Amino acid sequence: MGKYFGTDGFRGVANESLTAIHAFRVGRFLGAYFSRGREGRARIVIGKDTRRSSYTLEYALTAGATASGADVYLLHVTTTPSVSYVTRTENFDCGVMISASHNPYTDNGIKLFDGGGEKTDDALEARIEDYVDGGTLPLATGEHIGRTVDHVAGRNRYLAYLLALPRVSFRGMRVGLDCANGSAFMLAKAVFDALGATTFTVGTEPDGLNINAGCGSTHPDHVRGLVLEKGLDVGFAFDGDADRCIAVDERGRILDGDAILYLSARRLKARGELDGSGVVATVMSNSGLRNSLAADGISVTLSDVGDRFVAAEMAKHGYLLGGESSGHIIFRKYAATGDGILTALKILETAIESRCPVSVLAEGYRPLPQVMRSIHVRDRALALSSERVQEAKAQAEKMLTGGRIVLRASGTEPVVRILAEGEEEGSCRAACERISLALRSAGEEV
Repeated sequence: MGKYFGTDGFRGVANESLTAIHAFRVGRFLGAYFSRGREGRARIVIGKDTRRSSYTLEYALTAGATASGADVYLLHVTTTPSVSYVTRTENFDCGVMISASHNPYTDNGIKLFDGGGEKTDDALEARIEDYVDGGTLPLATGEHIGRTVDHVAGRNRYLAYLLALPRVSFRGMRVGLDCANGSAFMLAKAVFDALGATTFTVGTEPDGLNINAGCGSTHPDHVRGLVLEKGLDVGFAFDGDADRCIAVDERGRILDGDAILYLSARRLKARGELDGSGVVATVMSNSGLRNSLAADGISVTLSDVGDRFVAAEMAKHGYLLGGESSGHIIFRKYAATGDGILTALKILETAIESRCPVSVLAEGYRPLPQVMRSIHVRDRALALSSERVQEAKAQAEKMLTGGRIVLRASGTEPVVRILAEGEEEGSCRAACERISLALRSAGEEV
């Protein structure tokens, strides 16, 4: 991780660690970088989520990029995967999404995509950081100054693309949607309605301050309650920028990203569409995923946490499916990054084609007990290197029979994440608590 960029963009508290000045300078660099050595103007497309601060950052980025000579196309409120799609299909030089994903409204972020719709690499992000911290660039003048273009048509083309993906009608299906008061608040319902489903929604009244607040993929009980109350066939919960999806089956069972990978991998293999007979998960994924898929002859390769690392590992092995337990799922045949709405479409399509309830699709998945904690710290690297914390980790590992401990710094928040996995949930809880106490007693918690 760099000074500003983590595993998923430049993220921080709006107008504190991520300000309009930062956004302006990021825009200045992008406009100049993609304009170099070319005829005509560089073209940058920008989308944003529903946070109040997204407007400030959108205008600052636009001002910076046009001041450097690039033309900026605005998608307005849209999803992260739609920015990726528009960037790669309409030959943009760069895509920018203003969002802090699942974080609270007080945070915001800048996610960058290259011309292929994939997350930008560390080298480019390091050059942006150098410029943000005091670099200089010439301003465009005269006819070379960039312009701003309303590009809501790009978002509409993305919707049309989603509508063309399912091979079946959703008519007769009753679907719950939790849009987290975020980017999907209009798009998800429009897609499922157009495909024939009867939809029931929550989290569709954004006010700039309620994104992810007690709803969305980090609070799946919200849509679970809707499914059970209305007797729905399935429910889907997205995060603030809709690149994640958590599902709930008709019985109220929550299906996280690992369960979704399981049912998707088996369906793709049955159709002969699982290239390489393998999928990519992350080190935080449940070991039960590997064990369950092995029974079907499907291998699981692990990557670091972050959908950019999942995508890189998929490309390395030629795999078409990968994802994270948090709900980032990449169907590489259809998208270059995680797409929550696309994932939901594929789950429902699988259920209809298989002629069985969603609950049956995941019956063979046997997850091991896991307990996770997120501990706020002032310095993630210092917390992880603490001798007291390392001793607690070693002791906690001895508490787990045939289990494991994963201790890692978040790439998107100022927290250390603890994962304990084993054969007994009680032992996992005790192991997590031991490490949590060590972090606190070491004086690292905020």
